[in-house]
Parts: sequence; structure tokens; C-alpha cells
Amino acid sequence: MRREAFWRDPAILVYPAIAFLVIGFVIPLTWFFVATLSEIGGPSAILGQVVSIASSRAVVSALITTNWIALLVTALTLLAGYPIAYYLSTGNRLRFTLVLFCIVVPYFTSVIVRTYSWMVLLGRNGVINQALLSLGVIDAPLPLLYNKLGVVIGMTYVLLPYMILTLYAAMKAIDPSYMRAGLALGASRTYAFRRIYLPLSAHGAISGSLIVFILAIGFFITPALMGGPSDVMIAMLIERSVEIMLDWQGAAIMSLLLLALTLVLFAIYYRVTDVRRMMGA
Repeated sequence: MRREAFWRDPAILVYPAIAFLVIGFVIPLTWFFVATLSEIGGPSAILGQVVSIASSRAVVSALITTNWIALLVTALTLLAGYPIAYYLSTGNRLRFTLVLFCIVVPYFTSVIVRTYSWMVLLGRNGVINQALLSLGVIDAPLPLLYNKLGVVIGMTYVLLPYMILTLYAAMKAIDPSYMRAGLALGASRTYAFRRIYLPLSAHGAISGSLIVFILAIGFFITPALMGGPSDVMIAMLIERSVEIMLDWQGAAIMSLLLLALTLVLFAIYYRVTDVRRMMGA
């Protein structure tokens, strides 16, 4: 009977995914860290190397740049994604389909292709600068690329759907009768939105912000292509340590720092996010 109950348990469907994650991610990552850090020496030598690398000027600068850009991207995706998600959750079927189509379809295209598309738009001789010059709005091309502005624009575009879909799931779980009750009691639409709808959707905004921030701190392709010399993020520094300086130990320690930060943020996300509530359960 126990064997039959085991095979009938729906949780068994998760086991292949867990096995794939352990074999394809946990074991190789653990082996990489153990094999690389064991070359440094004992625990005291490893700790000294970690402190030395974590306090180095290059790593501190990369961490500051990474967190600052991630915060900007998170704020912009929240500001841009909230009204879109609200429109999706309150619109009719046709509007929902059209907007969702515009959000999802770009993901059938490679990130590199989308990044190069933005480079064509934002370049010195790109579409935006040429249009502004032809209209007489500016006298010289604007520096829209190879700086933090270009990185933030490119990353915001790539990560915006994550924010929209997370907010949409939270907003769709909100009972519309709450807003109707507020309006029926004499509240204006703005007041009812601010006091009723906004607090109820706050957990979705927090969850979406954490997802976007977690993805942003590990971003590589868009910052590498659209950023400048002073816009080095931690993932780019890890890549340079491996490819150019052949410093595997330094790369392993920086990867470990990034992984630790990601796990801490994921733990926060797990604590503040109620998936069942977002799905309307």
C-alpha cells in the first residue's frame, strides 16, 4: 500500500526536476568551488583570500556599480510595469491578448539580438540620434550608449516582462468587489486605488522587485555590450578573471560572493512571497 501511495503522490512529478538540478547545477558547482579553493590551502588561507579579494578596489567598485544599476533597473521596471500589469488585469480579452503578445513574443528572440537592436537605436549614428538631429531638437548626438544609461535601458527592457507577469499574477488574485465596495461607500477612484488596491498589490510589487534585482545583479551580456569602461559589473569582472587574467581562484571567490548574495535575496523572496495567494488560492 505504501508503494502505491508513493506512486500516486503528485509530488513525484517534482523529483525529476530536483534530480536534474542536483546533477546539472549543485554537484558541478560544489566540485568547482571545492577543487578551486582547495588549491589555496587551509580554512585560514581561504578566509584571508576571501577578505583580500572582497575588499579589493576592483571588487568593491564592481559591487557598488552592480547594486546601483540593479536598483535603478528594478525601480524603472516597477514604474513601467505596474500600469501595464494593471491594464492586463482589468482589460478585456482582446486587449489582454494583444498586450501579452507584445510582452511574450520578444522572448522568442535571443538576448544578444535584442541587445544589438538597442545598440542600433541608441548609437551615436543610431535611429534615435538621427531622428532628433533631423528634427533640430539637438545639435550633436547624445551619449546614449557605452555608459550607465545604455546599460539601464537595455536591462530594463529585458527584465520588464518578469515584473509585469509577477504583478499581473498578484493583481489578478485581488477580488474586484473590494474596489466596488470602496466606490459604493463614497470613495473616489483615486482614493480607493491608493487605500485598497495599492496595498493589496504591494506583495506582488515586492516579489517582482526581488526577482528583477536577483536577475539584474548577475547580468552579463547587456552590460558587456552596452556599458563603458567604468560600468563593470561583478559578472563581467568574474569573466575577465577567467578569460583574461586566468585567475580561477579569484573568480571562484567572486562567484561565491555573488552566489551568497543571490541566495540571501532568494530567501527574502521566499519569505515575503505567498505563491498560493498570488495564484488566487
